[in-house]
Amino acid sequence: MSKRSFLSHIDERIPKPNLTEHVNAVFILHDQLNLDVWPSWIREEKPLLIFIESAAKGNALPYHKKKLIYLLSSMRHFALECAEAGFPVHYHSTQNHYDPALEDLLSKNGDLNLTFMTPSEWDSRERLRKVGSDYNDRVEEISNNFFLADPEEYKDRIKDGWLMEYFYREMRRKTGYLMNGEKPEGGEWNYDDQNREKLPEGHPVPTIAETEPDEVTEEVIEMLEEWFSDHFGKSEEFRDAVTRRQALYRLNEFIDERLDEFGPYEDAMVQGKYDLFHSHLSVYLNNGLILPKEVCDRAEEAYQNGNARLNSVEGFIRQIIGWREYVRVYYEAMMPDVRDANHFNFNNKLPEMYWSGQTKLNCMSECLKPVIEQGYSHHIPRLMVLSNFSNLTETDPRELNRWFHLAYVDAYEWVVLPNVLGMSTFADGGVLASKPYVSSGNYINKMSDYCKHCEYKISKKTGEDACPFNYLYWNFIDKQRETFTQNGRANFMVNMFDKKSDEEKKAVSESSVDFLEDVSR
Repeated sequence: MSKRSFLSHIDERIPKPNLTEHVNAVFILHDQLNLDVWPSWIREEKPLLIFIESAAKGNALPYHKKKLIYLLSSMRHFALECAEAGFPVHYHSTQNHYDPALEDLLSKNGDLNLTFMTPSEWDSRERLRKVGSDYNDRVEEISNNFFLADPEEYKDRIKDGWLMEYFYREMRRKTGYLMNGEKPEGGEWNYDDQNREKLPEGHPVPTIAETEPDEVTEEVIEMLEEWFSDHFGKSEEFRDAVTRRQALYRLNEFIDERLDEFGPYEDAMVQGKYDLFHSHLSVYLNNGLILPKEVCDRAEEAYQNGNARLNSVEGFIRQIIGWREYVRVYYEAMMPDVRDANHFNFNNKLPEMYWSGQTKLNCMSECLKPVIEQGYSHHIPRLMVLSNFSNLTETDPRELNRWFHLAYVDAYEWVVLPNVLGMSTFADGGVLASKPYVSSGNYINKMSDYCKHCEYKISKKTGEDACPFNYLYWNFIDKQRETFTQNGRANFMVNMFDKKSDEEKKAVSESSVDFLEDVSR
């Protein structure tokens, strides 16, 4: 039995095009929602624009409900805006993937020529290129212009282990952001040493504006609860921006209210407060509602006007032109083989708490709550808590990668895979990261107030009521000593472990075995 349609607002407001009247068509994916980066002839000639909602794509993983709401609502709003701007729009919903729908369209309309932009994700790219090969004289692929760096220029160097810091410096020189001629503003390329402060108790944090769902979004939510009711996360209280205008408001709000203190507290974590001074803009950057250049332009302008300190602006711009661009090039350089990366050969399933949020570990509970409820957490919970715990519990990094991909609203394979398999789990063996990102509970205690709310004691190193991060960390160091001894930045940790007494080593091992055997997966 076919599922009923939930496209009333599309059907009412977008005239059905006569496909036989069109010679040129442009297929626009859900993460390409900005005509400013498409070739100018599209804006000038206004060809037929094709949008396809694919239930098969939505069911490829049990994607977070808010992720699907965001993607579908923003695509529908963009299609409506294009129609209002005078574009003929063919908006189609299918139970299949994009490619059968496009092939059906091309086969039934022999005069139609199709243009598509290179998808950012590998599988969509392969599907569309197959369509192109089947209709090679009528299908044109154009390069993806939603990024600042050309992957072909950097792929070989990154594959050989070229670190992000040097890529970032080259991008600074190319873009001119925070540069004085050939020298960086302030004399330093990186001000991370000023960006590691714990948020003082009672320090005020501005709230992020919420967007009330309109009738288009409400229809998407209704559809999602019927079609994808068993998916991860919650659909209630969806408040993300879904149009470019709304996303630009969020950008301006961040620049005006939070950018100045973003730097000092970008690594901080606070009980019950999940946004702090972070921009929450990646979700809009990653489907094109806002563009990396305009985000960096606004940040640099705030610094030049004296409205934001240098270390905050540099740290923020580095996230955009440094890290975001770098991981995209890494993805292009390493795919598809990197999907199977598993340097430590871990094969445990993901702990059940990642799905339920239920655990005695307060830091894990606090970091999982905003993911389950909103599909969001900032980069430190992702790296230093959720990924750290996955590694310390010897979890298959591909399982964690899958979970990140489905759990976060801003997640696409091109950004998630490098962050998880390259950065946070060291699954690629050190191509991206210079060392495994694991830590004891001391780091979490230093950067948060989580530990004082926890049943476990951060001061205890082993035993039933000790913080599990403490003994799991040393257990990891001991068991993975070969990786650490080969790494100049981390081999001292093996030496520190080896200096422990036999009694301490035994306690670490026994506490770790007991905890790992008790983890529900």
